[in-house]
This record gives sequence, structure tokens and C-alpha cells, in this order.
Amino acid sequence: MATKPPNDPKTGPKGAPKDGKPASKQESKKSEMSKAGVDQELIRQLAALLTETDLSEIEIETDELKLRVARQVAQAVTHVAAPAPAAAPAAVPAAAPTAADAAAHPGSVTSPMVGTAYLSPEPGAPAFVQPGKQVSEGETILIIEAMKTMNHIPAPRSGKLTAVLVDDGQPVEFGEPLFVIE
Repeated sequence: MATKPPNDPKTGPKGAPKDGKPASKQESKKSEMSKAGVDQELIRQLAALLTETDLSEIEIETDELKLRVARQVAQAVTHVAAPAPAAAPAAVPAAAPTAADAAAHPGSVTSPMVGTAYLSPEPGAPAFVQPGKQVSEGETILIIEAMKTMNHIPAPRSGKLTAVLVDDGQPVEFGEPLFVIE
């Protein structure tokens, strides 16, 4: 069962003015807002304010209205390039396998996780292993940092390290070839 809205002292039934005079500007604006739903000019002003002040959202609340205006701010993604690798040492054979060849090589050592590869235990320290040197199974050959955790990666087998396929500080993917041990 529907109930009738109570009569406003300023207006008669259904919001009509009692005295027959036109409604005030504020009352007409309220009726325009109720017809359109919200004051579009207010929304435009708030959107301009968001842009001017570089805010991502703004919210206002009055007795009759609660309005929140938000915008998506494009976040700039900055990629930092790895430092340029130093000149290759003379000990590296001229026909060192490329990353594509190394993936198919039976002695390929691949990354067990996604992260950042480090060839030495700390900046400025000598690398764990050098091309042309013998490595033994279980010996640490590099560190992969993943989620602020330093993971020591051991050599999966003993043999001669014939190629280093990553640079110090380079991001690596799961399954990416890192070394070739023959």
C-alpha cells in the first residue's frame, strides 16, 4: 500500500507552491537536478578541479547529495636499462653459442625462476664462475633475486663452463638459458 508524501509547509500537494508564486532559483535548480539526476555543471567543475590539482578522486556530500568524481591516472612505467656489458674477455671462444643455440644445447643451464640474475655475490666482487673454468655439481654459479630474496643457483652437473648467456643485473625469465656447461 503506497503512502502519500507529507505536505511541505512551503508547498501544497505534489510539491506545487501554495501561494501560486514560482519557486525560488534554488528550488528550481533542485527540481532540475532531480529531473536530470545530478547537476552536470557541478560534475564538470569537479572534473576540472581534479585535473588542475592532479588528484585522482574527489568526493563531496551535502544533505541531499553525495557525489564522487574519480579519474584514472596513467602511471608512467620506467624501465631502467641494464648497464652496457664490458668488453668480452679474450678467454671466451669466438664461436660461443648464442641464446637460441644454447636453449637446444644438452649442457644448457636454464633459469628456475623469474628474477634478476647476479653473477657475483656482491657488487664489485669477482663473478662466481668464469667461462672456460671447471665447475663442480652443487657449486653456486649465480644468484637470482626474486621478491627481495637472494636465491643461490647451484650448478646442476660438473663440467667446463663454456658460455655465460646473461649479464650481471639482467632480468631473466623462467626457462631462459643462463649458462652452458659441457
